[in-house]
Amino acid sequence: MSYNQTTGINPGQQSPNKDSKKLLYSVFFLTLILALTWGYMIYDKSKSTEIVQQLQTKVISVDSSKTALEREFDQASAKADSLMGSNKKLNGTITAKNKDIQRLKANIGSILKNKNATAAELASAKTMIDELNGKVNELYVQIEQLKTEKQQLVVEKVQLITEKASLQDTLQKTTFEKQHVEDVASTLHASNINVEAIDVKHNGKEKETSNAKRASLMRISFKLDENRIAPSGEKELYVCVLNPDGTIVSKGNSVTTREDGDKKYTDKLVVSYEQGKSLPVSFDWKQSNSKFQIGIYKVEIYQNGYKIGEGNATLKKGGLFASL
Repeated sequence: MSYNQTTGINPGQQSPNKDSKKLLYSVFFLTLILALTWGYMIYDKSKSTEIVQQLQTKVISVDSSKTALEREFDQASAKADSLMGSNKKLNGTITAKNKDIQRLKANIGSILKNKNATAAELASAKTMIDELNGKVNELYVQIEQLKTEKQQLVVEKVQLITEKASLQDTLQKTTFEKQHVEDVASTLHASNINVEAIDVKHNGKEKETSNAKRASLMRISFKLDENRIAPSGEKELYVCVLNPDGTIVSKGNSVTTREDGDKKYTDKLVVSYEQGKSLPVSFDWKQSNSKFQIGIYKVEIYQNGYKIGEGNATLKKGGLFASL
């Protein structure tokens, strides 16, 4: 072994200073490694926290979007249901649109009920909700249009009913007037009315007389003028004979007249009339007690409720003072 006298250290031995430096370097590197390790761990934890926060924010955002979509969907659904509920009687076009709305509601509802719905699915739901709102708005416009058209139809219907009633009233009046004109026009007219007292002798011979005492009967004759409106057939004629005192000779029977209401009559004749031709009529009337009064006898003839002619005959007192 060699020995250095100057330093007093064997050649095979290291210097204590070198060992200390190595130890210091080792501690330094170990500390640095620890520091880097802790730094990385802190950075990694911070990064993880940031990612977790981002994910939480994203989840909150997705939940918020889903809630907003659900709210928007509920509003659109409520509006659609309200429109359909208050307008049950709809035409085929709106009914078809309602089927599209119900289909969209079903598809959207299916997505929103899924708790694990993805962002893509929610985006699809958003698109369908927009489409749903569009169809609901179209439905609202169509329903309002239908309401307007319905109101117009109601107005037109009322107008038509009013016009119809007016036309019916006019037609009724026209028909009544026509019937009245035809009724009056078809009423026969009596002309050449002649009323004369007849004295019937025991041998059957007849002689006209003005002597009330000698008069056996009264002969009433007249002509029914031609009428081109009155139909052919049997016609009822009512003859009213008024005594000189104004009372009607009657057995109690009465006829309804257009102007005087019910009126007693003396005799009723039924004649066969032919349209457009004149018809002579003659009949005899006797007093029930075979006695005629002195004075003017008046004869009125009625047909179809109208007085169609009248005549009179004067019977006087017979004898030397008849002319007084």
